[in-house]
Amino acid sequence: MSLSRLDRAELPDAVSNGADRFGGSLTALVTPFADGGRRLDERAFAGLVEWQVAEGTEGLVVAGTTGEAPTLTATEHDRLLRVAIEAAAGRVPVIAGTGTNCTRSSIERTRAAQAAGADAALVVTPYYNKPMQEGLYRHFAAIAGSVDLPLLLYTVPCRTGVDIAPDTLGRLAAIPNIVGIKDATGDLARPTATARATGAGFLQLSGHDATAAAFNLAGGRGCISVVSNVAPRLCADLQRACRDGDFRAAAALQARLAPLISALERETNPATVKLALSFLRPDVSPDPRLPLVAPVSGTATAVVEALEAVLGRMPGGSGREPEPTSRAA
Repeated sequence: MSLSRLDRAELPDAVSNGADRFGGSLTALVTPFADGGRRLDERAFAGLVEWQVAEGTEGLVVAGTTGEAPTLTATEHDRLLRVAIEAAAGRVPVIAGTGTNCTRSSIERTRAAQAAGADAALVVTPYYNKPMQEGLYRHFAAIAGSVDLPLLLYTVPCRTGVDIAPDTLGRLAAIPNIVGIKDATGDLARPTATARATGAGFLQLSGHDATAAAFNLAGGRGCISVVSNVAPRLCADLQRACRDGDFRAAAALQARLAPLISALERETNPATVKLALSFLRPDVSPDPRLPLVAPVSGTATAVVEALEAVLGRMPGGSGREPEPTSRAA
């Protein structure tokens, strides 16, 4: 049997708990700011949502890591989510990032997301506190018990300093509204270990753009992507190829995206992503909020070159090298 064209019947069993609606190509949206980072740019954000849907993105994550969630006030968080829901207009699911390192605060944010009409919540492992596995279990179980909303767990040890062990995932997967996980470890042995602990019905999404295609081959069902902010069509095509069992096409798309992924990883996300997006969509400001600042000129040049190489064009700014700024606030 050729690896380039697998029979869909031989892929892992489809999820049976409704989580399949959160699979495919999902974008971890940036949060556009105005006035040097001092306020939300709701018009630019609504336009970004519309463009993402038109380009084939199958789900949107609001106020996650890429959305600079730690810098958003509760009011901004709520408003951003409502703008996304209104702009998406039911065409794709909108998932709210609601996790913090405080269980009580996470419950409050998740309840607010449910009240606003979010389709699901993405809940990151508690950072800085570094809880043990029993603490992680109780944290996520408490959040799940406080809402009727589907929850996607989120593990990203390079940022949080803590990971969810497979045995803990197995316990959490038994809670009906914990339906999946965003795995940003980049460890391609994880999907198999997770499936063994949770069962095939537990949705696994990659959170690591560089291994998105391989993650699906190992048992994943999609990717919550950073690079899809600027290359949504290519990312959607990659996920579609994986669903069709055409892993040769998926591998080719992964290779095509590689220079852009590499350029965006030169500095901390989302400063580089916002810079890249500002070249493609001039209405989106490149400004992050402190403590993040604009990329240095060498990174900016690499981003421009990667955009030109991968996308073949730069609407509104082809060949222009951005000047580094310090307008974050």
